[in-house]
Amino acid sequence: MQKLSRSVNQSLAIGKILAQNLCGGEIILLSGPLGAGKTVFAKGIAQGLGISKNNIISPTFVLLRIHKGRHILQHFDLYRIKDAREIFALGYEEYFYSCPNAVTIIEWPERLKFLLPREFLKVKLSFKGTNKRLLGITARGAKYKKILEKINEDIGD
Repeated sequence: MQKLSRSVNQSLAIGKILAQNLCGGEIILLSGPLGAGKTVFAKGIAQGLGISKNNIISPTFVLLRIHKGRHILQHFDLYRIKDAREIFALGYEEYFYSCPNAVTIIEWPERLKFLLPREFLKVKLSFKGTNKRLLGITARGAKYKKILEKINEDIGD
Protein backbone atom coordinates (compact mmCIF):
# COMPACT_ATOMS: atom_id res chain seq x y z
CA MET A 1 0.00 0.00 0.00
CA GLN A 2 1.24 3.48 -0.79
CA LYS A 3 -0.13 6.75 0.51
CA LEU A 4 1.02 10.26 -0.30
CA SER A 5 1.18 12.60 2.66
CA ARG A 6 1.01 16.24 1.66
CA SER A 7 1.85 17.66 5.11
CA VAL A 8 3.09 16.95 8.61
CA ASN A 9 -0.53 16.98 9.81
CA GLN A 10 -1.52 14.37 7.24
CA SER A 11 1.41 12.14 8.29
CA LEU A 12 0.31 12.51 11.92
CA ALA A 13 -3.27 11.59 10.94
CA ILE A 14 -2.15 8.45 9.10
CA GLY A 15 -0.08 7.44 12.13
CA LYS A 16 -3.13 7.93 14.36
CA ILE A 17 -5.25 5.74 12.09
CA LEU A 18 -2.60 3.04 12.21
CA ALA A 19 -2.55 3.21 16.03
CA GLN A 20 -6.31 2.83 16.23
CA ASN A 21 -5.92 -0.59 14.61
CA LEU A 22 -3.36 -1.89 17.09
CA CYS A 23 -4.26 -4.17 19.98
CA GLY A 24 -0.80 -4.57 21.59
CA GLY A 25 2.11 -6.80 20.77
CA GLU A 26 2.77 -5.21 17.38
CA ILE A 27 6.12 -4.23 15.92
CA ILE A 28 6.17 -1.24 13.56
CA LEU A 29 9.31 -0.58 11.52
CA LEU A 30 9.93 2.97 10.29
CA SER A 31 12.57 3.36 7.62
CA GLY A 32 13.75 6.13 5.34
CA PRO A 33 16.50 8.71 5.08
CA LEU A 34 17.26 11.38 7.67
CA GLY A 35 14.50 13.97 7.76
CA ALA A 36 11.95 11.79 5.94
CA GLY A 37 9.48 11.97 8.83
CA LYS A 38 9.98 8.78 10.82
CA THR A 39 9.68 10.55 14.16
CA VAL A 40 6.71 12.61 12.93
CA PHE A 41 4.97 9.37 11.99
CA ALA A 42 5.86 7.92 15.41
CA LYS A 43 4.21 11.00 16.98
CA GLY A 44 1.02 10.20 15.08
CA ILE A 45 1.06 6.62 16.35
CA ALA A 46 1.60 7.94 19.87
CA GLN A 47 -1.38 10.29 19.56
CA GLY A 48 -3.52 7.38 18.44
CA LEU A 49 -2.43 5.56 21.60
CA GLY A 50 -3.37 8.50 23.83
CA ILE A 51 0.18 9.78 24.30
CA SER A 52 1.03 13.44 23.72
CA LYS A 53 2.99 13.89 20.50
CA ASN A 54 5.17 16.37 22.42
CA ASN A 55 6.53 13.47 24.48
CA ILE A 56 7.85 11.77 21.35
CA ILE A 57 11.28 12.96 20.36
CA SER A 58 13.86 11.27 18.24
CA PRO A 59 15.66 9.08 20.76
CA THR A 60 18.86 9.13 18.70
CA PHE A 61 21.13 9.45 21.72
CA VAL A 62 18.98 7.10 23.78
CA LEU A 63 18.23 3.82 22.04
CA LEU A 64 14.85 3.37 23.71
CA ARG A 65 12.15 5.54 25.26
CA ILE A 66 9.02 4.06 26.84
CA HIS A 67 5.69 5.91 27.06
CA LYS A 68 2.38 4.94 28.65
CA GLY A 69 -0.95 5.34 26.90
CA ARG A 70 -3.73 2.99 25.80
CA HIS A 71 -0.81 0.63 25.19
CA ILE A 72 2.79 0.96 26.28
CA LEU A 73 4.82 2.49 23.46
CA GLN A 74 8.41 1.30 23.13
CA HIS A 75 10.19 3.69 20.77
CA PHE A 76 13.56 2.49 19.51
CA ASP A 77 15.96 4.57 17.40
CA LEU A 78 18.80 2.43 16.13
CA TYR A 79 20.55 5.12 14.08
CA ARG A 80 23.72 4.95 16.20
CA ILE A 81 23.94 1.14 16.13
CA LYS A 82 26.92 0.11 14.01
CA ASP A 83 26.62 -3.65 14.47
CA ALA A 84 23.43 -5.60 15.14
CA ARG A 85 25.18 -7.39 18.01
CA GLU A 86 25.15 -4.11 19.98
CA ILE A 87 21.41 -4.53 20.51
CA PHE A 88 21.99 -7.76 22.47
CA ALA A 89 23.04 -5.67 25.48
CA LEU A 90 19.56 -4.14 25.56
CA GLY A 91 17.84 -7.49 25.91
CA TYR A 92 15.86 -6.57 22.80
CA GLU A 93 13.90 -9.84 22.79
CA GLU A 94 12.26 -8.86 26.07
CA TYR A 95 10.99 -5.65 24.48
CA PHE A 96 10.02 -7.10 21.11
CA TYR A 97 8.27 -10.25 22.27
CA SER A 98 7.53 -10.31 26.00
CA CYS A 99 5.06 -7.48 26.55
CA PRO A 100 1.71 -8.30 24.91
CA ASN A 101 0.30 -4.85 25.76
CA ALA A 102 3.18 -2.93 24.15
CA VAL A 103 3.47 -1.43 20.70
CA THR A 104 7.07 -1.31 19.53
CA ILE A 105 8.26 1.27 17.00
CA ILE A 106 11.73 0.80 15.55
CA GLU A 107 13.37 3.61 13.61
CA TRP A 108 16.29 2.52 11.42
CA PRO A 109 15.28 -1.19 11.52
CA GLU A 110 17.81 -2.07 8.82
CA ARG A 111 20.45 -1.84 11.57
CA LEU A 112 18.97 -5.03 13.09
CA LYS A 113 20.01 -7.14 10.09
CA PHE A 114 19.70 -10.80 11.18
CA LEU A 115 17.78 -9.80 14.34
CA LEU A 116 14.85 -8.36 12.39
CA PRO A 117 11.57 -9.80 13.69
CA ARG A 118 9.84 -12.39 11.51
CA GLU A 119 6.56 -10.50 11.44
CA PHE A 120 5.97 -6.74 11.40
CA LEU A 121 4.35 -3.78 9.74
CA LYS A 122 6.85 -1.63 7.85
CA VAL A 123 6.42 2.00 6.87
CA LYS A 124 9.03 3.28 4.42
CA LEU A 125 9.02 7.06 4.12
CA SER A 126 10.54 8.85 1.16
CA PHE A 127 10.70 12.46 -0.03
CA LYS A 128 8.26 13.55 -2.75
CA GLY A 129 8.74 17.30 -2.48
CA THR A 130 9.28 19.92 0.20
CA ASN A 131 6.39 18.85 2.42
CA LYS A 132 5.27 15.66 0.69
CA ARG A 133 6.19 12.15 1.75
CA LEU A 134 5.39 8.84 0.13
CA LEU A 135 4.52 6.21 2.72
CA GLY A 136 5.00 2.67 1.50
CA ILE A 137 3.31 0.38 4.02
CA THR A 138 3.93 -3.36 3.86
CA ALA A 139 3.10 -6.27 6.14
CA ARG A 140 4.85 -9.50 6.97
CA GLY A 141 2.70 -12.06 8.75
CA ALA A 142 -1.04 -12.76 8.83
CA LYS A 143 -1.74 -10.47 11.80
CA TYR A 144 -0.03 -7.56 10.09
CA LYS A 145 -1.71 -8.20 6.74
CA LYS A 146 -5.09 -7.85 8.47
CA ILE A 147 -3.95 -4.60 10.09
CA LEU A 148 -2.76 -3.32 6.70
CA GLU A 149 -6.13 -4.12 5.10
CA LYS A 150 -7.94 -2.26 7.88
CA ILE A 151 -5.63 0.76 7.64
CA ASN A 152 -6.18 0.87 3.88
CA GLU A 153 -9.96 0.89 4.42
CA ASP A 154 -9.75 3.55 7.14
CA ILE A 155 -7.46 5.89 5.20
CA GLY A 156 -9.21 5.61 1.88
CA ASP A 157 -7.97 7.68 -1.06
